[in-house]
Amino acid sequence: MMKKTLVFTSFAFKLIAGFLVFIGMFIVAMVFGAADISLKDVWLALTTSTTGDNLSIIREIRLPRELAAIFVGAALAVSGAIMQGMTRNPLADPGLLGLTAGANAALAITIAFIPTANYFITMIACFIGAAIGAMLVFGISAMKRGGFSPLRIVLAGSAISAFLYAIAEGVGLYFKISKDVSMWTAGGMIGTTWGQLKVIVPFIVVGMLVSFFLSRQLTILSLNEEVAVGLGQKITQIKGILFVIIIILAGASVALVGNMAFIGLMIPHIVRVFVGTDYRFILPMSAITGATFMLFADTLGRTIHAPYETPVVAIVAMLGLPFFLLIVRKGGKAFT
Repeated sequence: MMKKTLVFTSFAFKLIAGFLVFIGMFIVAMVFGAADISLKDVWLALTTSTTGDNLSIIREIRLPRELAAIFVGAALAVSGAIMQGMTRNPLADPGLLGLTAGANAALAITIAFIPTANYFITMIACFIGAAIGAMLVFGISAMKRGGFSPLRIVLAGSAISAFLYAIAEGVGLYFKISKDVSMWTAGGMIGTTWGQLKVIVPFIVVGMLVSFFLSRQLTILSLNEEVAVGLGQKITQIKGILFVIIIILAGASVALVGNMAFIGLMIPHIVRVFVGTDYRFILPMSAITGATFMLFADTLGRTIHAPYETPVVAIVAMLGLPFFLLIVRKGGKAFT
């Protein structure tokens, strides 16, 4: 009992430290950018109804943008952690296993055939596309005897993602909406509005809360399915719920900011270094770390070549691709 208490106490301190880093990164993200913003401006914008040019920039442009970064980073990190635990595949990531490509294709089809679709309909389409992409990947991976090997899933994910991206591009070219699709799926928080956040954020919050509730079952599932069955776990139901959560988190993220690969791959591996393999610790820490990372990437994209913007997806890819190659080389054990 004492050992268990010490473990939870240690995690509490790590979580608090992670939260403090997150708060610091949020302040940096709010202050730095093309516009000259001071800490006083940020404080006044968040705590008063005072008006002014800088305060309007904070309230209407920068704050919704950074909130989008927070929730998308958390959603992708948690969905990646769930995928890695559920499939016991260290290379699992929504962007690598067909989910974001499926959501992207569904988004293009929706813009082409339902140009008047509101944000809620667009988000539902992204959910459906993410589900189709994931089912295609897992279906192809399961066709051959031997089950879901990490390499087979990644290869299937690459093939299906290329196919679905080609569909999205084809639809965009045929219906002359390539610019609209590209603007939506470029992988960035620019142009995020409060209306979009009101639609998307509740889905992300509910998805993460349910995943936290099932974190103990996910921990058992990540070790061995036979052990999980022996402990009385309802494997099929738990996997079904977790699969729905992954679709919701990935689909909502694509609907809000577009394609964003590697976050779901990197963050859980980094988090395991500090909190171990218990998903009761991995999921909440992944949420905070993913949010912090996205704030950092967005701030870098806004400031590295100000007043012009560097696409956040490019920054994430530059950091994520070497990480991915390292994980592949180490057989998934580079940070575990």
